[in-house]
Amino acid sequence: MRIAVVCNSEFTGVINRFGQPYPQPPQPWPPDGRIVDNVLAALREGGHETLLCQGNIRLLAALEQFMPPDPRTGPSGMVFNLAEGIQGEYRFTHVPGMLEMAGVPYTGSSPLGHGLTDDKVITKMLMRDSGVPTPNFRVMRRGTESTGDLQFPLVVKPRREDNSFGLQVVHDAAQLRLAIEMIDAQYAQDSLVEEYIEGREINVALLGNEDLEVFPFVEHDLTHLDTKVLTWEAKYLAAAQPPKLCPAIIGGRLAALLRDISIATFQACQCRDYARVDLRIDRSGQPFVLEINSMPGLSRQSPYVLAAMAAGHSYSSSINGILDVAHKRYFGHGIQ
Repeated sequence: MRIAVVCNSEFTGVINRFGQPYPQPPQPWPPDGRIVDNVLAALREGGHETLLCQGNIRLLAALEQFMPPDPRTGPSGMVFNLAEGIQGEYRFTHVPGMLEMAGVPYTGSSPLGHGLTDDKVITKMLMRDSGVPTPNFRVMRRGTESTGDLQFPLVVKPRREDNSFGLQVVHDAAQLRLAIEMIDAQYAQDSLVEEYIEGREINVALLGNEDLEVFPFVEHDLTHLDTKVLTWEAKYLAAAQPPKLCPAIIGGRLAALLRDISIATFQACQCRDYARVDLRIDRSGQPFVLEINSMPGLSRQSPYVLAAMAAGHSYSSSINGILDVAHKRYFGHGIQ
């Protein structure tokens, strides 16, 4: 099958430079070309013809040439979507929206699913409506830093960013005000402010749609992190990355609860095909969902891939498994 891998490793190919740009990380971004190369290699190992495309204004022309429409059989290929967008709001929705308009099937969540998970406040509202436990929170902006009934320490993050951009832990009102001012200045958006949950950090990786497979849990060992939170540096700089333990040692009753609330979060946020739920377990054993990632990272050392490998998948079969469940969602069966 023809599979186009779409990413945003280049931030060009726009008509105008206008709107909020994709944030620049606090330090040089780790080389992510290996991730794209690994995904392409895995798909070729699965027997597919591949093409790498940038998610920009030239995308649809490239796809039309690579996978021309066949009026007898329908789409002649699919997109493996890794595109996080270039600029503007809700950037994860941009490439899926283009593909929906053009009639090109693709992996992962729809524009709706990405939009709901991109907005961390909406995500938390949906979780609460579904009975999923999540830390107490408020939305704040410059000049409205009232904590109300929230208890310090607090976690402050931009409302609509990923990769832990702008994430801080604050311990008093002065630090809170500075954190909100920084987010307003750098990201031009409101801040999500939530109570810090002291405890274990767990990732739950899911695959599927109607029947969701829950992979073994991944735990981040935060022992040697001063802030005890996964900042951008802790996630992406090798010297700062905490060890990942997979499978995490979690008792049967708590494990069942983590599976249930992760599936409930996936469904409430209209995710598709695959996702990763990030949780904290406090000292009393109570889990709290922090957020859900509708397009989790797929490097070989990412929590999603480590969980898939603990479930018995190879890197190649985990990537092709995502493609297979997307194909089944569209066409009613896996790839033959």
